[in-house]
Amino acid sequence: MIGLAAAFILVPFLFWRGTWFGRSLTEDELGKYFADEAQPRHIQHALVQIGERMAQGDASVALWYPQVIEQAKSPHAEIRITAAWVLGGDTRSGEFHEVLRELLQDSDPMVKRNAALSLVRFGDDSGHEEILALLRPFTVEAPAAGTLSYQLPVETPIERGTLLARLETGQGILDIQSPVPGTVEQEMVEDESPVQEGQGIVVLAPGTEQVWEALRALFLVGREEDLPEIEPFVRGDVPDMHEEIQQQAARTAEEIRRKNTVTSDK
Repeated sequence: MIGLAAAFILVPFLFWRGTWFGRSLTEDELGKYFADEAQPRHIQHALVQIGERMAQGDASVALWYPQVIEQAKSPHAEIRITAAWVLGGDTRSGEFHEVLRELLQDSDPMVKRNAALSLVRFGDDSGHEEILALLRPFTVEAPAAGTLSYQLPVETPIERGTLLARLETGQGILDIQSPVPGTVEQEMVEDESPVQEGQGIVVLAPGTEQVWEALRALFLVGREEDLPEIEPFVRGDVPDMHEEIQQQAARTAEEIRRKNTVTSDK
């Protein structure tokens, strides 16, 4: 199962889409980048390099494992997102496995999602609910009370960090950025209307890439009760999903049924 996981769950797209850390770093530069707390992108660059060396089977990279584990506690969500991906790179590490389980409780949804995908590499389905969440709409809530002003129309594709709305409060204006990628599906309140802290304001439909990763993970850890959530993608009922999504959904549903039949026979 671990071998299949490595084949199916490649580099989760979630870690920080749109960045490029292609320049190789020397051992000295890795140390300097990990120590550069003023530049979160330097730390991300170092983490990505560690992940790539793991994938190449470089045993010497284990020297940097303590730094990878430490970055999973970073106050910067982007660093924790990247760390959650890297921690899935060595399924022999019990420490990595333990830290990933802890990251399932993170406050950032992207950290939890990456941790859930990485855990599949360990043959661990403890992030099962987070994987299912990748197939579902995501509701963005108001961070405070105030008057809401939407910045994007419905049906707009977005990335993590896209400005969704502005909130005018008694202390100033807050920018509300999307915590996950997807598509604006529904505006839950009238534009320029008051909202309360914690009130749902925008529903985001899942993006194709997150659905793709979820379906590949469920091929390995899916359960029979997951089939009602997968079947709409098999039928092509979900808008804006390309043909490959439908094909993967069919493969995933078939594998879940096959495993259930084998279990029943036993």
